[in-house]
Amino acid sequence: MEDNNQSNSKIDNNRLGANDGHVVPIFIEDEMKKSYIDYAMSVIVGRALPDAKDGLKPVHRRILYAMKEAGITFDKSYKKSARVVGDVLGKYHPHGDMAVYDSIVRMVQDFSLRYPLIDGQGNFGSIDGDSAAAMRYTEVRMDKISEELLKDIDKETVDFRPNYDGSLSEPIVLPAKLPNLLINGSTGIAVGMATNMPPHNIGEVINGLSMMIDNPDISINELMEVIKGPDFPTAGMIIGTQGIKDAYRTGRGRVKVRAIAEIEEIRNDKYRIIVTELPYQVNKAKLIEDIAGLVRDKRISGISDLRDESDRDGIRVVIELSRGSNPNIILNQLYKHTQMQTTFGIINLALVDDVPNVLNLKEILRIYLDHRIDVIQKRSQFELTKAEKRAHILNGLKIALDNIDEIISTIRASDTTENAKNNLINKFPLDEVQAKAILEMRLQKLTGLERKKIDEEYDGLLEFIKELKEILGSTPKKYEIIKEELLELRENYSDTRKTIIQKSDYEIDDEDLVPKEDVVVTITHSGYIKRLPQDTYNLQHRGGRGIVGMETKDNDFVENIFVASTHDYLLFFTNTGRVYCKKVYEIPQSSRQSRGKAIVNLLDLKDEYITTMIPITEFGDSHYLLMSTKKGIVKKCQLSEFRNKRKNGIVAISLDEDDELSNVILTDGSKDVIIVSRHGKAIRFKETDVRKMGRTARGVRGIRLEEEDLVVSIDVVDDDKDATLLTITEKGFGKRTLFNEYRSMRRGGKGIITIVTSLRNGPVVNIKTVKNEDEVMLTTSNGIVIRIPVKDIRVQGRNTKGVKIMNVRPEDKVVGVARIKSDE
Repeated sequence: MEDNNQSNSKIDNNRLGANDGHVVPIFIEDEMKKSYIDYAMSVIVGRALPDAKDGLKPVHRRILYAMKEAGITFDKSYKKSARVVGDVLGKYHPHGDMAVYDSIVRMVQDFSLRYPLIDGQGNFGSIDGDSAAAMRYTEVRMDKISEELLKDIDKETVDFRPNYDGSLSEPIVLPAKLPNLLINGSTGIAVGMATNMPPHNIGEVINGLSMMIDNPDISINELMEVIKGPDFPTAGMIIGTQGIKDAYRTGRGRVKVRAIAEIEEIRNDKYRIIVTELPYQVNKAKLIEDIAGLVRDKRISGISDLRDESDRDGIRVVIELSRGSNPNIILNQLYKHTQMQTTFGIINLALVDDVPNVLNLKEILRIYLDHRIDVIQKRSQFELTKAEKRAHILNGLKIALDNIDEIISTIRASDTTENAKNNLINKFPLDEVQAKAILEMRLQKLTGLERKKIDEEYDGLLEFIKELKEILGSTPKKYEIIKEELLELRENYSDTRKTIIQKSDYEIDDEDLVPKEDVVVTITHSGYIKRLPQDTYNLQHRGGRGIVGMETKDNDFVENIFVASTHDYLLFFTNTGRVYCKKVYEIPQSSRQSRGKAIVNLLDLKDEYITTMIPITEFGDSHYLLMSTKKGIVKKCQLSEFRNKRKNGIVAISLDEDDELSNVILTDGSKDVIIVSRHGKAIRFKETDVRKMGRTARGVRGIRLEEEDLVVSIDVVDDDKDATLLTITEKGFGKRTLFNEYRSMRRGGKGIITIVTSLRNGPVVNIKTVKNEDEVMLTTSNGIVIRIPVKDIRVQGRNTKGVKIMNVRPEDKVVGVARIKSDE
């Protein structure tokens, strides 16, 4: 026992370094744990995971940076791949040459990346799994889109670090004007974790970023209205949206991707299946081999022939079926047993400040925007410093040119260049930098033209410096620049979505449960809204009393009425110039006598009320919204500007302090329009007289009103010979007038008489462009509704009083008019 203690004591002395003082005792478990963690972090940070800012792994970043440094850009000639691999290995990436070349190959393949970053020449493999040719045979250069990742890298926009041997510097991250992480995705297996991010459509991603710039508090559900889901380079079809929703909300999700296949009938009772698109990362040759194996093993019966007819124009796999086989059953068996249907497991794992994080959609977009804010800040500071230095030198040159004779005399009287510099500094308000620039100035600068160039350059620099300082001090201006750059990217690189997203059979949207039918929507002055089937109101003749269309409270009345489809969007415009959006089927359906639902329970209104509503089928670029205010201001705005909907509304028009938005109509931008006032004045002018404006613009004058007069309505002029202008007054009188009685004027005039407003008629309530076969629906303040054919209303001249359209009680008045087109 004593010997054992002595032996342990000797071992401990040796471990403690009793002899040489350099041996440190370490438990092997601790050493293994520490070494493995170091190795794991090296793999995670240095090899396997992309950075959330630029979406690149270190090898891809080094390849692009090395190609830029070597001048192998999209506008230069191709260079051998081996040369690029050698540059990357020798300067930045001390690993195997095949690791670098394999990365280059993937960056070339248009079936691997949604937007390839390298332009290749030669054999770079195929979707059949063929390997690329050796690097000595292929040639590469940067693709044009890669320039957007490296743009401004020479303006101190990102931090650099020493390369592996400390002889060079490499960027830690690229400036990344391009939102690369989402549009190209990423795949990588680290230690204990993996990333599998799908590619997306660049146009959708940019639309989502624009929405987030406009509304930083935007929800993921609102972002998903424009970023529909992954968009794979091999197209295909995503079945179901739940996996996409999970991935966007939590960073993890599973989506089913299916091949696109069509069933063609060859002749009677004989069919073939044509496969034209495959799920992402599916090997076509292996798929065909698997189908042949299933037929050979008799797991699928009814396939008589299988061949690959693919060419450079696209994929075409032909599966011929035996006579009498059911093609739908066989297609479903192929989806079930082969990679014609796969599951893509989304894991949005990326490095955020060198720490791996699983990110939801909003976090990915926010990290990108924060990075771009930092890049623009650093770029602006770099340009400001450079501009100030140049302006400083130009100021010195201007001083020299103003005192050129004395400057020359001073220089000639000096013995050396150093003395000349010192003499200039002592004699004139110059510093060392300016004096040196003057001494290096060429004689040609003395000409009048060169002097003018210096003055112009100096003035331009002062303006540029002012602009840069504004950018540096304003976060909104930085976001404005980011949005402009993103829209430029969309203009240059956006394309149509390749991957179809189809709701699966078991996923039913609310809209699918609602039959598509025309309904009547009414809203009262106090803000009660409801919808009713259109056939609730039977047709009556002119002069009838109508029927009860809504039970109203005391001092309340129906203010707006129109016809729309249940699947239309409904734009609600308020008096303050904001607009809200709902689907028509979201408006509660009520009985004919009920008041409906308070609109404040549907919309997030803030000290405002609804003045007009517009049903919209889709938000296209070919249509416009023409708005008018009570004070006669008009404004034209592209309908697509209202695509980005928010719960708390968006600005539709900026109003003067004493003005309100009163009317909005949908136009194609090329017709004449007519505005009518409460006192019966009308003005007709060309819609092209009003230029297209942004949502936040004020507008221009449409009609010059007399005192106490207000605009009540605006409509589009229809040039059809059967079209007329219907004018309705408060006391139920009205008439139709031919449009040729309203001459076209320039906007901003006082207009001409459209109807005589008198005690009998009352003021004008509304106008509508109508045709003989149409019907019209009138609503009174007491909720009485009448529906009559337009042809029952007489056509009269402008300067007339009209005829009785509706028998209105003395205490009642007409407040709403809706046109029902013949095709409705």
